[in-house]
Amino acid sequence: MQRAVEHRIGVQAPAEIVWEVVSEFETWTHWNPLYRRAEGQMKIGTALVLEQHLPGEAPRVIQPIVQDWVPYEQLHWRSSRIGGLVTAIRYLEIENMGPANATFSNGELFMGMLVRLVSREERRKLKTAFTAMGEAVRDRAEALWSERGGAPI
Repeated sequence: MQRAVEHRIGVQAPAEIVWEVVSEFETWTHWNPLYRRAEGQMKIGTALVLEQHLPGEAPRVIQPIVQDWVPYEQLHWRSSRIGGLVTAIRYLEIENMGPANATFSNGELFMGMLVRLVSREERRKLKTAFTAMGEAVRDRAEALWSERGGAPI
């Protein structure tokens, strides 16, 4: 059994600019409403340290493991819950839609024997948080593109 939560948004900036926003963890504190602190290396098998802020909850530090990454396209990390009986794959993906356009997707896929314990309320909070992060990525990428002389937005 699987459950998924996802948000997709169009960005009027090149995929390379979107990747720059996503891949520079040290800048997340300035623009990212979901992960206000991000540390670690984009290297398969390494742990990231993220301070996660979900709506209506106290901030918490999570330490997912980098599962996969492809420059200018995607970053995936993995975490587990309930003693490993639920695995969550978090993904940030960029699709190049042309010289000055991209789509940014961010979501989480839950798998495992106890996936039913990932409540509707938690998925609702995640959807809200993923939407806020997607909008923040879009806004940051479009601002950077504009500052660098890109086409008006």
